[in-house]
Amino acid sequence: MKTMSDSLIDISVPLGPSLPIWPGSTGLTIERVSSFEKGNDVNVTGLSCDVHTGTHIEAPLHFIPGGSGVTEIPLDVLIGDVLVACTADADVITSQVLDSLPIPRRTKRLLLRTKNSGLWDDANGTFVREYATLNREAARWIVDRGIKLLGVDYLSVETYGDAGCPIHKTLLAGGVIIVESLNLSGISPGMYELICLPLKLTGAEAAPARAVLRVMKGEHNG
Repeated sequence: MKTMSDSLIDISVPLGPSLPIWPGSTGLTIERVSSFEKGNDVNVTGLSCDVHTGTHIEAPLHFIPGGSGVTEIPLDVLIGDVLVACTADADVITSQVLDSLPIPRRTKRLLLRTKNSGLWDDANGTFVREYATLNREAARWIVDRGIKLLGVDYLSVETYGDAGCPIHKTLLAGGVIIVESLNLSGISPGMYELICLPLKLTGAEAAPARAVLRVMKGEHNG
């Protein structure tokens, strides 16, 4: 997590060699294809990765046949008031855990700060398979509450190896846009303004994004 100014907080993860990659992903390659050191007139960097690399947004097309892609997500879902809620040391985020959190009924955007955020501090490129995540009842709870955007602080909303990916399917079929690989370490629970915009990739089911929180005037988060 990096503070950009007194009121803006960057909650994206850096794309670099220390970034954990989902097993089976094509990985991340960043290389200087043209450089002053090589005698070129300009520096030019090449980037190769899949669209689920680093902080990214997932649209229904990821799991729903005929679903909308990232360019079809309304921008007003990706920008606006957001609640950051802390699930403490819960290994599994259940509907009971969500019931215990101060989540107002009007909440449309929700970021869950779990113990996962601490994994970014010493990532070193290592993917941790035992991370905190939602169960099916929690996913249904979020849909039933009318939440339109859910952000989580590791690589997936899904338990690693969960057959059929029921969490993704429940959320995306229920109209919930998913943001994965946020770094919420050090972020106090409370209300913020979220600005989270994906690359405008035509036909894609997901896209890397830069996610920022703006501290709202008059809010005393803690």
